[in-house]
Amino acid sequence: MKIFLDTANLESIKKYNDMGLVDGITTNPTLLSREKENPAQIMREIVRIVKGPVSLEVVGTTYDSMMEEAHRLKKYGKNVVVKIPMLPDGMRAVKKLKEEGIETNVTLVFSANQAVIAAKAGASYVSPFIGRLDDAGQDGMTLVREIVQIFSNYKFTTNVLVASVRHPMHVIEAGKIGAHVVTLPPDILGKMMAHPLTDKGLASFLADWEKVKKENPNLSF
Repeated sequence: MKIFLDTANLESIKKYNDMGLVDGITTNPTLLSREKENPAQIMREIVRIVKGPVSLEVVGTTYDSMMEEAHRLKKYGKNVVVKIPMLPDGMRAVKKLKEEGIETNVTLVFSANQAVIAAKAGASYVSPFIGRLDDAGQDGMTLVREIVQIFSNYKFTTNVLVASVRHPMHVIEAGKIGAHVVTLPPDILGKMMAHPLTDKGLASFLADWEKVKKENPNLSF
């Protein structure tokens, strides 16, 4: 399972990319609006830093506006994946972009029917928003399970990209189901690395080593 970072924060991207944990990036207008830098500069820098797929989202809602934006966004780099909303005109754009060799990520997917439509249109990625479904009283992971099963049944090549991840258990469940990718905020990735027993064990090891040093003042290795 690949891990994408869902952020436009350059500091976080550099931090986790240096650890070798970032397989790709997803962004959206909301994430870009939270940063102080110019959005164009941010997108250009993200594409430079990260070698994997970088999803940059259109803001238009008509076929012509989405196509124009898609071609403009693609100029940021070869690894750009154009995020397209789940709309009728969006599916038309996805089909055309596939014909042009441009990868797409269909966003704001909330049903298996929408996922199938996106795959049929030629999407490279489909992004079910599980956290928002959970907030609405539905089970987001049930949707992921349905999409993975359907795609497997019919050998769709579209990747299932689990989005709107709210906690580390979402990542584990997505992996158990067989989702291809999860995209998560930096704080969730940080939580995945942490465990109180790790902290406790490390503190114990260091305390014991201090005792060894005191008993052996000339110790070197």
